[in-house]
Amino acid sequence: MITVRDLLRFSPSFRYGAIILMVVVVLIILSYFSPFEPDDRRAVPRNEPPSFEYLLGTTSTGQDVFWMLTFAIRNTMIIAGVAVIIGRTIGVLLGMISGYVGGTLDRVLSSIVDSVIVIPRLPLVILIASILRGQITIITLAVLIGILDWAYPSKRYRAQIFSLREREFTQTAVFAGMNTFKIVVQEHLPFLIPFLLADMVSGFLFAIGFEVTLSILGLSDLNAQSIGTMIYWGNYYQALLSKQIWVLAAPIAASVLIVVGFYLMSIGLGTYLDPRTRLKRLEVRG
Repeated sequence: MITVRDLLRFSPSFRYGAIILMVVVVLIILSYFSPFEPDDRRAVPRNEPPSFEYLLGTTSTGQDVFWMLTFAIRNTMIIAGVAVIIGRTIGVLLGMISGYVGGTLDRVLSSIVDSVIVIPRLPLVILIASILRGQITIITLAVLIGILDWAYPSKRYRAQIFSLREREFTQTAVFAGMNTFKIVVQEHLPFLIPFLLADMVSGFLFAIGFEVTLSILGLSDLNAQSIGTMIYWGNYYQALLSKQIWVLAAPIAASVLIVVGFYLMSIGLGTYLDPRTRLKRLEVRG
């Protein structure tokens, strides 16, 4: 059984990644206690460099960069979270059904999955976002990213179910009269949870990357604070030319830290789930 305690104990990568993401969680919580609204302008002196009063400086529109960043991280994580839930839900359902039922249904679903995989996702999402320009909200963007990120996970879950359906406990469940839905959910789904957790981490990386990319291109909701829109508006108001480096440095550094945090957690989960490391853990416990 996978436990956070074991992960923190046996995986330094997971431990460091968890520390980074705990800082991110603290920033998200702080956003609910901000003295400013996300769209407040001229609330503070303009173009102030980082100081004790303004930790990350202020913008040319009179916004506190630190509090902007807390809202931006919160919205970016909401987009990523909703996208991961949608993408992994579709992937798990199709993967389990395809892997367990097999036959004609499996061939049809596999053909659909393979067709989706070969479609280049970034150009497609840019095209869709361009068509919907001005109509995209945070949730719309999250749904769009989630719908495009289920095919690869589906194939992985299908492969796992293929092996599980030949196990003795599956045959026992069939002889006991359990229907397909109960077998897949009650007997097979628990085996997928550790792999699902690792896959969700990579899903966050995918969603954050797409959000930042679309926002920098001006194809997301530019009125909502996010890491990508902070970079977009920083470029729009020529932060580099006016030597307001802190305006761009804050969102860029935040995106790098979040990606590194999730990446380290992904490495930790992958190492922990590797069968070759289980003997070492058993030796340590012994």
